[in-house]
Amino acid sequence: MKLDLKRVAEYIRKAETEELLDRVTVYRDGMEPAALDLMEGELDRRGITRAMMAEHGAARRARAILLPDGTAMRCSFCDRPAVRQARGWHRLFGRVPVFPKVFAYCDFHTKPKTGDGANEGNKND
Repeated sequence: MKLDLKRVAEYIRKAETEELLDRVTVYRDGMEPAALDLMEGELDRRGITRAMMAEHGAARRARAILLPDGTAMRCSFCDRPAVRQARGWHRLFGRVPVFPKVFAYCDFHTKPKTGDGANEGNKND
């Protein structure tokens, strides 16, 4: 599959700074070099220095669950790096528990108080 740099560049211009920082730091090993160059250029344009990128990467790596390839595990509910895992239920239509599953949670998405993933099921329907 060929990388469409025009589409990638359009996406990068619209992406949030935090997402770009995550991609050039904790997800770097899984990225195309051309896409990384575009992202780093966009971050430069936004005033983010290499030192700021390194600081962000170090902070994320300190808390993230790292996979064997060195990249961070993604949250089950967004693209942020996961910081913890917990068992829950895969739910049909967000309501009916179907089978147990391990979910990954970022800082933003916390494990539900019920412990069963009930409030987080939309992505896993």
